[in-house]
Amino acid sequence: MSVPPEDLDRFEAARSHLGAVAYRLLGSAGDAEDAVQETYLRWAAERRDDIEVPRAWLTRVLTNLCLDQLSSARARREDYVGQWLPEPLLDGDPLLGPAETTEQRDSVSLALLGLLEDLAPQERAVFVLKEAFTYPHAEIAEILGTTVAGSQQALARAKKRLHRGELEGEHGASTDPESARELVEAFLEAATGGDLDPLIGLLSENAVSIADGGGKVPAARRPILGAPAIAKLLRGAFRPTLAKRNFLGGPLELYADVVNASPALIAASGERLVGIIVLDQVDGLIRDIRIQANPAKLGRASERWETAHRGEPLSSAW
Repeated sequence: MSVPPEDLDRFEAARSHLGAVAYRLLGSAGDAEDAVQETYLRWAAERRDDIEVPRAWLTRVLTNLCLDQLSSARARREDYVGQWLPEPLLDGDPLLGPAETTEQRDSVSLALLGLLEDLAPQERAVFVLKEAFTYPHAEIAEILGTTVAGSQQALARAKKRLHRGELEGEHGASTDPESARELVEAFLEAATGGDLDPLIGLLSENAVSIADGGGKVPAARRPILGAPAIAKLLRGAFRPTLAKRNFLGGPLELYADVVNASPALIAASGERLVGIIVLDQVDGLIRDIRIQANPAKLGRASERWETAHRGEPLSSAW
């Protein structure tokens, strides 16, 4: 299927935007890339002389492909083993898209991506296009084949169902690497110390920890609620043992990084990422801990990790 260079350039100019929209809609890097590729195939097969605004046409096609995927993904996740979490992405990944505003950064946080799973597909699409990419309702209506009023109503329903109060508060953790490292260092020191009180002191009273092992590696099957229960869980998880080392196949190194616009602890065994712990800090305390250990969701992050400037590990005691 031959595409003239100028039309290929038009698609490539929109690729990063399409990937960022798809990732926010699907929560999966692989699915997002597949959606972008299918959009390209449809672009290549279309009579492009009739398309006045290529970026708008491409966004409409991509969004509707994602809506179809969301409907089938919802059914697949009913059989998922344990807790389902979105695929984490290291800072700078093109799929994260723009991060100039608070809304754009929040739109890729694992906390919000997880909440978006509770929305109907069209509500999710309206929310993403409006909140993360500031599309006007008139343009969203054209993309989704609805009315302006329908788009406005979908956004109102989405915000209500997201329980926006759960996301409110002063997000005290900056996403710059230095501030992220300070928080992660404090978290790791408290989690590996001899007393639970410092770790409990870092957590909000109603903190939540969610782990995704996908049935492939050990992980809590249900959310862990409350600072004391989470502190006990983490103390056991961070205690080095020969059994853990044998399971990993070698020593473990721990690094601080930024993942999905949040501070994160990276666990690596050699060149391979074995886990990512993302910390969401609100009003000076860690409120949400999301632990991604499913190997199927660490592939893209591992690829970027191989060429990343890692700096010195915080710990390599294992």
